[in-house]
Amino acid sequence: MKVIYKITYPNGKIYIGQDRTDDIRYFGSPNRDLIENDFTRHEKDDFTIRKEILWKSGTSSVEEVYQQEIKFINEYRSNDPNIGYNMWPKFRKQV
Repeated sequence: MKVIYKITYPNGKIYIGQDRTDDIRYFGSPNRDLIENDFTRHEKDDFTIRKEILWKSGTSSVEEVYQQEIKFINEYRSNDPNIGYNMWPKFRKQV
């Protein structure tokens, strides 16, 4: 099963990713330093994140999974540094 998931951190920021194995232990590969810098030592002592499955498919191609991931990153604006930790596709502030 291929899935697109949303991780929500205690500060409310999110990360959208894909997992083509649907591994319950997988929580993506966001930029570790960005997350690390958003939390104090005390906040790191009791840290809970939430993983939600936004989309799933047993038959989609890898290309379709990438398309869905980009769609959700744009929809949730998780590439906006004020909202999330996705660094791709590059966030473009709308004027």
